[in-house]
Amino acid sequence: MEAILEASRSPDYPAEISLVISDKEAALGLETALAEDIDAFAFERTDFESKAAHEAAIIEVIDSAEIDLICLAGYMRLLSADFTNRYSGKLINIHPSLLPKYKGLDTHKRAIEAGKSVHGCTIHYVSEEMDGGEIIAQTEVPVLPEDTPETLAARVLVEEHKLYPSTVAKLCQNQVPAES
Repeated sequence: MEAILEASRSPDYPAEISLVISDKEAALGLETALAEDIDAFAFERTDFESKAAHEAAIIEVIDSAEIDLICLAGYMRLLSADFTNRYSGKLINIHPSLLPKYKGLDTHKRAIEAGKSVHGCTIHYVSEEMDGGEIIAQTEVPVLPEDTPETLAARVLVEEHKLYPSTVAKLCQNQVPAES
């Protein structure tokens, strides 16, 4: 989020962050958003009787804000088909692997253990399937012989901070094909 926020400060960047939502009240992104005078909301999962009720509260805020593009970052919960279908083509996520390889968690460790020479990150449309949406953009990062999951993660993160803002810009300028 902060990489996109930083990019949006440029006068020629084609997007602005107008809303930040988290499912954790203590999320740093909420604090950052409020400091930047961006609307920010926390919807703790435990405050809702069901996943559907939780998502309904989030949908209400998104729809009232008339958001054009929803960018997930660190949202570690699968969204329902109702949610993902509602925002089809305008709901994206970043994942720390070259999808379709290494969906889910521990991607860096898994790439190293598999003896891969290349790893990276992916921006993809979100579907109800975990990390299964159509791929929009990817960046490769070499896996070095001395890499640990932590060192590889750090290098992938540098690329994530470049890829996400540039992909958002391209989507806002219609330079990326729409989800098929």
